Amino acid sequence: MSRRDMILAATVASLWGFNFVVIDWGMRGIPPLLFVAIRFLVVAAMIVVVPRPAASWRTIVGVGLFMSLGQFGLLYTSMALGLQPGLAALLLQAQAVFTIVIAAGVLRERPTPMQVAGVALGVIGLAVVAAGRGGDAPALAVALALAAALSWAIGNVISRRAGVVSGRGRLGSLSLTVWSALVVPVPALALSFAVEGPAVVVGGIAAFGGRAAVSTFYTAVLCTIIGYAIFNGLLGRNRSAAVVPWVLLAPVVAMASAALLLGQIPTVAEVAGGVLLVGGVLVASLRRRGGAVPPASSVAAPVPAPTTPRGRAHS
Repeated sequence: MSRRDMILAATVASLWGFNFVVIDWGMRGIPPLLFVAIRFLVVAAMIVVVPRPAASWRTIVGVGLFMSLGQFGLLYTSMALGLQPGLAALLLQAQAVFTIVIAAGVLRERPTPMQVAGVALGVIGLAVVAAGRGGDAPALAVALALAAALSWAIGNVISRRAGVVSGRGRLGSLSLTVWSALVVPVPALALSFAVEGPAVVVGGIAAFGGRAAVSTFYTAVLCTIIGYAIFNGLLGRNRSAAVVPWVLLAPVVAMASAALLLGQIPTVAEVAGGVLLVGGVLVASLRRRGGAVPPASSVAAPVPAPTTPRGRAHS
């Protein structure tokens, strides 16, 4: 990668990492599922300038349900329940481990020895994080964040099965992200009414002010639209194995910014488990010299984002 591309990759990873702090900051007073509906309404509006991907509606709907509605509905809810932004970003990286496992069963993609080792490291890291989360991270919030990672992984496999290739023409992940966003607003709003209650939803709409608008702009425009456009460009100019590991900066940025701006200092166990988890994702994304890039181990970031050891990324 050129120095310019490395700077761009670090910038995108930083945008995606800081995204978690911005979500936490902007969601105060706004029901999480309502906030998700508003975010993806903004993303979906971009269909006027982004061409439809060369994928079936079944694929578009599947990606929208799992990679967008499922992932972010569960993620936002977990953060509303008290999960700290840094830990949320870290746990979401489990999607790479889940993707490899699901792809092995559904797509019959036999994992490489490096992927098996990466999955093992990732599982150990998750166990360490879970054991050392202390009283600051509610068990339900942790479970929902891991469920969000699982939903993202299912979306990855749906995208992979359809042959969606990041950064290449109408099959690019940006167009799939934008068009699949059409699936999200109405179900998310309906779930918000059902789960959070009409009074809470109405109150959330009334409370939607400048802070929530800035947060929505950051997550929908900077992270999703601009972030994906840059990331896809990087994938178009460089090998996936050179680009994807940069996404692992996202949880580091999230934890550092949460510590600096919110005073949320991670526990020793969270840091140790995080190192193991991120290390496992990195190991799983490696390939042997001269070998093919493992298709199921792209890293997607936390945005409608792309794929992490997948070939794209979503935060």
